Amino acid sequence: MLRLKAFRPNHDKILKIQLHPTHPWLVTADATDRVSVWNWEHRQVSPLNNFNMHRSPHLLQHLPCPSFDPSNIAGGFAFQIIYELKAGGVDERRLVGAKLEKLAEGESEPRGKPTEAMRGGSVKQVNFYDDDVRFWQLWRNRGAAAEAPSAVNNVTSTFTSPAPSTKGRHFLVICCENKAIFLDLVTMRGRDVPKQELDNRSLLCMEFLCRSTAGEGPLVAFGGSDGVIRVLSMISWKLVRRYTGGHKGAIACLMTFMASSGEALLVSGGSDGLLVLWSADHVHDSRELVPKLSLKAHDGGVVAVELSRVIGGAPQLITIGADKTLAIWDTMSFKELRRIKPVPKMSCHSVASWCHPRAPNLDILTCVKDSHIWAIEHPTYSALTRPLCELSSLIPPQYTIGSKKLRVYCMVAHPLQPHLVATGTNVGVIISEFDPKSLPAVAPLPTPLGNREHSAVYVIERELKLLNFQLSNTANPSLGSNGSISDTGKLKGDAEPLHVKQIKKHISTPIPHDSYSVVSVSSSGKYLAIVWPDIPYFSIYKVSDWSIVDSGSARLLAWDTCRDRFAILESAVPPRIPIIPKGGSSRKAKEAAAAAAQAAAAAASAAATASVQVRILLDDGTSNILMRSIGGRSEPVIGLHGGALLGVAYRTSRRVSAGAAMAISTIQPMPLSGFGSSFTTIDDATHRSAAEAAPQNFQLYSWESFEPVGGLLPHPEWTAWDQTVEYCAFAYQQYIVISSLRPQYRYLGDVAIPYATGGVWHRRQLFVATPTTIECVFVDAGVAAIDLETKKMKEEMKLREAQARAVAEHGELALIAVESPQTSAQERTALRPPMLQVVRLASFQHAPSVPPFLTLPKQTRVDGDDPTMPKEMEDKKYNEVAVGGGGVSVAVTRFPTEQKRPVGPLVVIGVRDGVLWLIDRYMCAHALSLTHPGIRCRCLAAYGDAVSAVKWASRLGREHHDDLAQFLLGMGYATEALHLPGISKRLEFDLAMQSNDLKRALHCLLTMSNSRDIGQDGTGLELSDILNLTAKKEDVVEAVEGVVKFAKEFLDLIDAADATGQADIAREALKRLSTAGSVKGSLQSHELRGLALRLANHGELTRLSGLVNNLISIGLGREAAFAGAVLGDNALMEKAWQDTGMLAEAVLHAHAHGRPTLKNLVQAWNKVLQKEVEHTPSTKTDAAAAFLASLEEPKLTSLGDAGKKPPIEILPPGMPSLTGLITTQKKPAPGTPSAQKQQTPSQPLQLEAPPATTPEPGATSANTAAPPTDGAPATTPAQQDAAPPSETSEPPTADGQEAATISSSASNPDLAASGDNNNVPPSASNPEPVPSGETVQAPEEHSDGGDKVATITVAHSQQEPSLPTNNQGGTVSHPPTLSMSEFLS
Repeated sequence: MLRLKAFRPNHDKILKIQLHPTHPWLVTADATDRVSVWNWEHRQVSPLNNFNMHRSPHLLQHLPCPSFDPSNIAGGFAFQIIYELKAGGVDERRLVGAKLEKLAEGESEPRGKPTEAMRGGSVKQVNFYDDDVRFWQLWRNRGAAAEAPSAVNNVTSTFTSPAPSTKGRHFLVICCENKAIFLDLVTMRGRDVPKQELDNRSLLCMEFLCRSTAGEGPLVAFGGSDGVIRVLSMISWKLVRRYTGGHKGAIACLMTFMASSGEALLVSGGSDGLLVLWSADHVHDSRELVPKLSLKAHDGGVVAVELSRVIGGAPQLITIGADKTLAIWDTMSFKELRRIKPVPKMSCHSVASWCHPRAPNLDILTCVKDSHIWAIEHPTYSALTRPLCELSSLIPPQYTIGSKKLRVYCMVAHPLQPHLVATGTNVGVIISEFDPKSLPAVAPLPTPLGNREHSAVYVIERELKLLNFQLSNTANPSLGSNGSISDTGKLKGDAEPLHVKQIKKHISTPIPHDSYSVVSVSSSGKYLAIVWPDIPYFSIYKVSDWSIVDSGSARLLAWDTCRDRFAILESAVPPRIPIIPKGGSSRKAKEAAAAAAQAAAAAASAAATASVQVRILLDDGTSNILMRSIGGRSEPVIGLHGGALLGVAYRTSRRVSAGAAMAISTIQPMPLSGFGSSFTTIDDATHRSAAEAAPQNFQLYSWESFEPVGGLLPHPEWTAWDQTVEYCAFAYQQYIVISSLRPQYRYLGDVAIPYATGGVWHRRQLFVATPTTIECVFVDAGVAAIDLETKKMKEEMKLREAQARAVAEHGELALIAVESPQTSAQERTALRPPMLQVVRLASFQHAPSVPPFLTLPKQTRVDGDDPTMPKEMEDKKYNEVAVGGGGVSVAVTRFPTEQKRPVGPLVVIGVRDGVLWLIDRYMCAHALSLTHPGIRCRCLAAYGDAVSAVKWASRLGREHHDDLAQFLLGMGYATEALHLPGISKRLEFDLAMQSNDLKRALHCLLTMSNSRDIGQDGTGLELSDILNLTAKKEDVVEAVEGVVKFAKEFLDLIDAADATGQADIAREALKRLSTAGSVKGSLQSHELRGLALRLANHGELTRLSGLVNNLISIGLGREAAFAGAVLGDNALMEKAWQDTGMLAEAVLHAHAHGRPTLKNLVQAWNKVLQKEVEHTPSTKTDAAAAFLASLEEPKLTSLGDAGKKPPIEILPPGMPSLTGLITTQKKPAPGTPSAQKQQTPSQPLQLEAPPATTPEPGATSANTAAPPTDGAPATTPAQQDAAPPSETSEPPTADGQEAATISSSASNPDLAASGDNNNVPPSASNPEPVPSGETVQAPEEHSDGGDKVATITVAHSQQEPSLPTNNQGGTVSHPPTLSMSEFLS
């Protein structure tokens, strides 16, 4: 029934073993007295221990055992040791390290022999001690005592955590025969207490006392060889108390527990066979204590003693002795209740109390020197001993080959996780796992409205019982109890556990079986289902009268969350597993294992023929079959999961790897055994490969049509569906997948919560339980595009339905009113990503504290009261709360300190009365507080009450309001989050932008950038301003730096204001941004470009003029020319193009406007083109090739001219040639008939520019493009960007921007690609069309090597106005330019 969790091989016998309750630490002592501390979970050094080898050179850090050879391990992985030392002898490294530490601290060399140099002798016991060990030891004792009916008024299982005693240290305590060793695993300091300080008696066992006075600190009791118990203080390291007169021989074991009366007791077992009871309450100072009770327990001596918790009764003591018997004692009368011999002819050496929901009839584990872990049934059952596990079948086979047989020498169950059992054997350490997914057989019933008492039904033995529970304190946690502060300064309800009042009632209806059962309740709460998978059998009970309404043979059952429907997996009854009779042996255990294997094979064959059947429960209490078989698949069903959809898991038939099969088998009751390396954690080693190789064997079906929904998925371990059918969660081994169901299925994400055992939805909150923690996942689906489309479709459907109803009632005339609804401003709904936030509510670990990395304060005498302890408590008082205005307590922590998780597997009930309810394996209800403002605000927001969440935020420290506001924003409450008083200005700006409160966003931006006083339109400087120029300059510089820092936010605000028509807000932002942009080098290129376009869009010409030089300096020629066009400055436009290397645009602009710099610009442009041509590689020409070329082209005058390329000359229309080789016609006067000549067909290349019409006074439009003729492309984007628009022209359209482009290599296409060109404002300038009919001649290279001038003619419209003589800008249709590559082609 067990599976391998981890394995560590060792050649020496492991004689002592102990587990830490909260950390994954394991300490062992072998036959050579070597003590080792290992991390069994992560296979690495614990991050808690920062080892300092320079300060502690005596440590044996990360050293494997000398007797262990890693090469012998399958897989070659050796586990790393946290700490190791030779405790029985003298550890030389530790001795040298202690000497160095004392010398470094200035201490003199002791006269006598140092304690580190003393031989420890044989190791008798090893254990951990820290605040966690102390707390859970006290919790176990109080929880066991609280079960007694007479202890209800005296003792409760909930109590306030004791004050920290170890101050963050984690001690490893080793009890040796000659001394006790205390090692601090945090500070790496050690303290040896020799037996000379304990009356020079050998130490045989130890136990930590729960209660002590403030001056004594932590106390540890040592059992001596003379029958005396000596108590040592871990503060003064002195002997403070003795227990005498109880034993005549050596003391073998010690244990503390609490009686049902609330008295702390210490019990000791000796070699004389006596069990002696002592008082552990030290209310009075006494150096010598006598026993309270002594009784004869075993012949030959007591070996071990253990405390057993009994449901509904007083705790019991379990003892094992050398007489091979096991005895159970009542702690109220101290009478013997039961005595058995677990395994004949063999004595037990270890015993553990055990309570696991998967085996409800077993309550004791014990071990003898064989290869089994033996389990003893509860007295109400058959009281037999059966083997729980055969350990040799779990470990790799190479360790049991030959004559060496596995023998168990020690065993311990995990104190907080009962599914983990560690055993020490002659081949190593084995950590076994027993079905960690099993939960207690309990299910909650719905609570009536207004009722504060809640109920749950649970199964124990063969009885059905009702558990009624409610909060016992008068304060209502849902209304908030943190308005008052307790005496310790902590918030009530957060630091202290909530007290629960619970009553257990018996239900008269008996149940047929007592084996492992699964309990569930229907969605309405009217019916209760119990399934016994091992029988297999199920029964449906009606809650009102507990009558059976349905029953039959089934292994699995799943409920529908919307109606009282359920699905079952019918199966034939398999043969029962035989039970070993009392007095069994190892041979009979093997026979039982073989019979169990046969029964498992029969059960597998029966499961292959099972089918899924759906039944419905009607209102009259009858059950009817809806569907006899769901799905037509032939694979056997291995899982059923209820919810809004029915999930069916099938056994996969394809082969997978051994590791993947092992991980997949964790969902089955009897998983496979694995083969791991040295202490390899099987789950960690295979979960990734298992996730990759996990088969797609899980199918969802509709409860209505019984048809498949979607494709196959990997099989989840459990599923949880929201009651409103909005969210669902599928849990896998290492994570939980969360999805949204409305308006359609959408994956939201997964959260890394491994090994989750169950979860419950509460609106947008998923409460999850794991074996060690309780987590809360806050979920919001966000806003996706599909949500907006669905919302629009629903509105349209509602409109059509309203129209149909109106037509049906009033006829066609009703459509007049229906079809014309009042038009309202359409709200701009922003998309919002999904949000998943995980908050840990409870765990096993103590509140973390900063450990002191110095030695403990030295005290030479034992003080009655330690003055340092109360002062420390005062100094710590208490960082949980601070008192705000009006006397309201304000939590200064973001989240509350993690509360203590109840022990063992838990069933999550849900949130009721403002607290989270849990029920443990002992059927006790526990409440986790949700009243901390950091949690309460989130729960209210997730529930949908954002207004109350903001009100509760007044109880939260303002430094945490930003974090809360981010959460509210993720939940979709940006407007409500703006009301939080402590949010930062940066977050306030984002929230204001999200909620379209642009005025508040502007104020936040001005405050963040410190730019309220810049960019204002002032009339001039006054006398005070002149006197304070230096201070004002510093303010301006600081403001400019602030604006530059938030330039992107300013641009976003301007765009948002433009989109919503709030021009005043956009203008205020433009003023500040333009002031910063006027400083050279302040803004980046894209920011300057966006600023220039927005200034032009708003007509801010004065501020735009200050940006032109900055635009030119960073190479934004087009933007600078555009700004010049808006300003109407032709010289500025020409300068912008020329300084940024855009000579083609400069030439065309100068020609169009008759600029006197035209000739110089053309020459510079042609030189640039010539340099580009000359840089291209040319072929080498020899004399023969030159001679042949001269024959074809007689124009050559010398052989040297054959290898030269013709000079490039590209001229605007009408400009004479610069070289004078070929004369062109002169530029005619404007308006003459020669200017209206059309292009002749004999010309090689034609480019047609947009036609220009004769402008009329007051209305001109020269930007209207005519369709191009054959071979003539349309106006290029460069021309449109370079052309300043006229007063009546419109901004360039997208069609014009996407026209074909022929430009020079110096042109800049950046602006054409940007979308900011739509905001071009009109300017007050006249159009200046370019004359047509001009021819441009350019030389062209031919194969014969001669020069031939290529002519480029640009055809224009026939009507052409006269060119203006001034420098005013206008709308110009520039002639097309020709790039060098196109020209050469």
